[in-house]
Parts: sequence; C-alpha cells; structure tokens
Amino acid sequence: MRPEEARGRLQALGLDARDARVLAAHFLDAERRGQTGHGVSRIAWLETWETLPRGRPRLVVDEPGFQRWDGRDALGYLTLAEAVAAQAERPPDRAQLVVCANTFPTGSLGYWVNQVADAGLVGLLTATSPRRLPHPDGGPPLTGTNPLAIAVPSSDGAPVVADVSMGAVTHGDVLAGRARPEELVPFGGQHAHKAFALAVGLQLLVDALLPEGEFGAVLLAARPERDPVPALRALAAGKRLPGDRFRR
Repeated sequence: MRPEEARGRLQALGLDARDARVLAAHFLDAERRGQTGHGVSRIAWLETWETLPRGRPRLVVDEPGFQRWDGRDALGYLTLAEAVAAQAERPPDRAQLVVCANTFPTGSLGYWVNQVADAGLVGLLTATSPRRLPHPDGGPPLTGTNPLAIAVPSSDGAPVVADVSMGAVTHGDVLAGRARPEELVPFGGQHAHKAFALAVGLQLLVDALLPEGEFGAVLLAARPERDPVPALRALAAGKRLPGDRFRR
C-alpha cells in the first residue's frame, strides 16, 4: 500500500492529516519489517470500529524523573507518539519513568523504542491490552499479550531493538489471518509458565502504576553510560541481532 493511500483511508475515518501520517508511518514500517499483524491490516481493523476516539493525549504530571500522560479519547498510537517525542525533545538528565494511562492500541512497541534509541536514549516499554492469554493449564484469559520492547542506541547508528510478545502468536496475527484465535496462548510449549509469569508481572506492573483506566503503557527512557552494542555486534560475527530489520 502506498503512503498516500494509507493516509487517505485513515483520514476517511475522521483523523486529521497529522494523525493519519503518524499511523500510516507506523503501519507501513511494520509491513516493511514483515510484521503484517501490526501493518496495514490494522487500517481495516480500525475501519470496523463504530467510531474512533478523536481526543488529544494530555501530559498531566511532569516532574523530574517522572511523567504521566492521559490518552483518554485518543488512539493509543498517538499517545505513545507524543510521549516518545517528548523524551527526544527534552531528554532526561539521567532517567525518566513515563506512565501512559488510557492508552490502547499501542501497536509494535519496537517501533516506539527504536525512536527513543534514535534520540540517544536507552528505552524500555511495555503495554497492556484486553485479556487474551489464559493460564497454561487452561481457563479464561487472565492477561494481555503484554509485549516488552528494549532498545539500546549505538555509536554505529544501528540500535539493538528487542521486541517480544508473551503470546505464541499475537492478536495482530489473528486479525491478519495468520493465526487462529485458539493459538493465542503463552509461548514456550511445556515451558509456557515462564511466558505466562512474565505476562502477569508486566500486567500488574502497568496496572499498579495507572491511577485509573483499563489499559496503559510504561516507558523508561535513560541516558546510556557506555556503548556496548559494537562489541556485541562484533562477537555475533555477522549474525542478525534483534532490531536489524529497523535498519534502512
């Protein structure tokens, strides 16, 4: 899909030109990297919504080392876009914890932390979603897929970006027709209790830091003390490292 077509379909849903550009860039980047579950299939998904939220994210707490954003009445993509841009525009002296309330959907978290790394900061991001993962022993869904993304900048211009969902597949895979709903379980097979434990920990971490609301995201942005990436890349001896698909 061409960028202008993606932006046009998004604007047809009532999004303004700026927001349509933000979403189109995210979806098309996911397509380029083979993450079709977070790609243009999400435009078709948004087209099934009866109405889209039209609000703007708000920075409601801004203290040294801590920010809280309220994404109420705004798409979660747009809340993360503004929160991440704020870290690049005004980097923390040491580190900043950013809590985003009422933030859904959030898309590919690697995309957002890659932007944090492009600003020269280490980024760690997780986000919750509707409860989709059951206990490994079965039963109703208890947590979201709760991905965890980490980006570390490098002097060689190629950050390492690790982005892992706790599901064997993602909800985006289901939306894109690449997986069946019953495949949405914690990854790991007989060791799925490990992914489930991490999903529970991330769920409760985000929930505990939200003052209200159902879904949210937590971002840590910090100035690096050193540059460990080139040494790891040399040790890998040409093997692909997480995040190499973000390289143009």
